[in-house]
Amino acid sequence: MNSRVKKFLSYYKPYQKLFWADMACAFTVSGISLIIPMITRYITNTVLADETSFQVDIIMKLGALMVVMVLIEFACNYFITYKGHVMGVYMEHDMRNELFAHYQKLSFSFYDDQKTGKLMSRLTNDLFSLTELYHHGPEDIVISLIKIIGAFIILLNVNIPLTLIIFTIIPLMALCTFYYNKKLKKSYHLNKQRVAEINARIEDNLSGIRVVKSFANEDNELKKFNKENDRYVDSKSLSYQNMAGLHSSVFLFSTLITIVVIVFGSLFISAGYILVGDLVAYLLYVNNLVEPVKKLINFTETFQEGLTGFERFMDILEIEPDIQDKPDALVLNNVKGRVEFDQVSFRYKENLDWVLQNISLDVKPGEYLALVGSSGAGKTTLCSLIPRFYEVTSGQIRIDGTPITNVTLQSLRQNIGIVQQDVYLFAGTVMDNIRYGKPDATEEEIILAAKRANAHEFIMELPEGYDTDIGQRGVKLSGGQKQRLSIARVFLKNPPILIFDEATSALDNESEKIVQDSLEALAKNRTTFVIAHRLSTIRKAERIVVLSEEGIVETGTHAQLLQKEGTYASLYNMQFKM
Repeated sequence: MNSRVKKFLSYYKPYQKLFWADMACAFTVSGISLIIPMITRYITNTVLADETSFQVDIIMKLGALMVVMVLIEFACNYFITYKGHVMGVYMEHDMRNELFAHYQKLSFSFYDDQKTGKLMSRLTNDLFSLTELYHHGPEDIVISLIKIIGAFIILLNVNIPLTLIIFTIIPLMALCTFYYNKKLKKSYHLNKQRVAEINARIEDNLSGIRVVKSFANEDNELKKFNKENDRYVDSKSLSYQNMAGLHSSVFLFSTLITIVVIVFGSLFISAGYILVGDLVAYLLYVNNLVEPVKKLINFTETFQEGLTGFERFMDILEIEPDIQDKPDALVLNNVKGRVEFDQVSFRYKENLDWVLQNISLDVKPGEYLALVGSSGAGKTTLCSLIPRFYEVTSGQIRIDGTPITNVTLQSLRQNIGIVQQDVYLFAGTVMDNIRYGKPDATEEEIILAAKRANAHEFIMELPEGYDTDIGQRGVKLSGGQKQRLSIARVFLKNPPILIFDEATSALDNESEKIVQDSLEALAKNRTTFVIAHRLSTIRKAERIVVLSEEGIVETGTHAQLLQKEGTYASLYNMQFKM
């Protein structure tokens, strides 16, 4: 069995009882729909044809029996519609959880090539149609097959020639369905791509709404959005065109079957080949035959849309994380903070240029190391290799002598704290955002971390203190305030290794001084990597490493490097002449 088919069916496993109850109800509904026409035929051909007596009691008993069956059918249909749909929602929920969990495992290299809106679309829009497929798929197939096969067998018993005439039309209907089915699959796949593109456009616009407004580019953004929206309308129109062809063809063949029954049935009655009661039953069974065929045709729409969503779901789920734990990975404990780079080289993809080549560096526990160099020299990339956001292309990085590839990702990253230039704060309160550094932290621990980050005073001035909602990405706070919250978060985490990625470059002088004090307090007795844009902030660094496209070109203290009058001195003098 195809692995994707197995995967599709596996989501039924936790809900087997609900599934089989749904199937039992579907079977019951199908059986009742086949029995009622037989009772009608019996009443017409046997009870009403008996000229000797009009058997009211038999008609009443049969009528009561049919009412009971209809009530049972009602209960079964209620269960199918309610619990069947709930089962589908449960399965959609499980798939969404699984996909979201998979997103958490994928590395930065995956996200470098993706648009957030498209990834969101796979989590939401693509999975909506799967609810209907998981619920209606087996149920529609069971009901339809029972009705079609049952009606065919009963119709053969009523009149073989008329049945064979009817079933010459069914293959034509099937061919027509197959033709439009293929076209629908393509158009549904295109629809989902276009919806993902619309989501990507919306996400991009709303995330950068302040930039849009600052450049007064609302009209341009609207034009871009209209273009994506028009493309979606075009693809949707194509799918509706195919759907119209499918549905119209089905109704055409369905009506043709009814006409054939009426015409040939009338001829057979006049020739004495069939009774009137048989023709009445025949017409009822023809409806039983045509109705499930229509249901199957309608199901093809659900199937194609759901299948497209499942394929797009699996396309992401089958992407193996390029960075993951080894089977025998160790937990990194009691970290002292020594970090060694041994002949480390890196490039993002095989066909791209090297970003780092043959970098060897030994950083002692508790050392304060600054990385400087021109833009594109690989400073941020070098630091991103330590927590394994990217995997080294060659060489090795060790912490306390242990290769980082030999330890679990979780324990590795728990021992590293990062403060970036572009601070990301989550929607929620100040308390929530600081607590992100240690989810089980007490309120006292959070307040202490804020005080150590020089953030407590400004937090207490906020309308609701630590319970103040800071808005999406912390828009209600200044740059310096956001940066101090991110530092408080790392204080709370309390890691032995720190990375400061140009953490003060976007701040004004006053904010920079406060944040710099917080960073220095945080760095005390920790191994610290500082990526510096403003060289004035790293004068006190124990060691400064100067990177260029050729690798490490200089190392030393601030004073030593100025004396060399090399690359660092050139960069330093350039900044202070400006």
